Amino acid sequence: MTLIDEEAFSSKKRKFDSKPSKSQTTSQTLQASMKEPNHRGHDPKARRRRCFIVGGVFLLLLLLLFIVVLILALTVFNPKEPRTELVSATLEGISPRISFSPVSIQLNIILNLTLLVKNPNHASFKHGPGKSYLLYQGDQVGEADLCPGLIPSKGTQTLPSQLTIEVDEMATHISALISDVLQGQLVFETRTRIPGKVSFLKIFKKHAVTTSDCRLAIAIPSMKIQSQECKSKTKL
Repeated sequence: MTLIDEEAFSSKKRKFDSKPSKSQTTSQTLQASMKEPNHRGHDPKARRRRCFIVGGVFLLLLLLLFIVVLILALTVFNPKEPRTELVSATLEGISPRISFSPVSIQLNIILNLTLLVKNPNHASFKHGPGKSYLLYQGDQVGEADLCPGLIPSKGTQTLPSQLTIEVDEMATHISALISDVLQGQLVFETRTRIPGKVSFLKIFKKHAVTTSDCRLAIAIPSMKIQSQECKSKTKL
């Protein structure tokens, strides 16, 4: 090999050795990319924007939930007062009889009442055993039990009540009784009390007591109800 050929071969070898290999180039590129900071992942403005979006969505959902709860509280979950009304009153028995030697009075009167309980709520009204009381001159002279029951939402229920006048209890007012019989009219009062509770979804419960007070005037000797006046109220 001549001197010129050796120099040309050495020059080509140096150029080949100085050129980086493909693996070296790839490794250098990866190292450079790892050293380069990732501005997109650590951009404060982008992170702040995402936080604002998440916070806004959360506040919007919270506001919608509050509005829904408020609407339910003012409409569905707002308990309304159940009402009790006297729809009919009838009499059974015979007209009172008075004897003056000795002074005594024969009395056999049964007062049949039909009560209507209205539930205006969007939830059921479950009532327990109720009571009806019969009063004369302010004193109790009879009573009757009312059966428990369940009234659906926006529903009604009729409750029968049979009150028998207890003569022994009226003996303390014998003079007033004789006077009323002679005048042809007996005035009684009835008081009905029905306790219960309004239940929403079997979770929210509100206790309620509905009452009905009536004044009944009975004609003697026809044994007919001349007039009746009733007032009802409910305590929640």
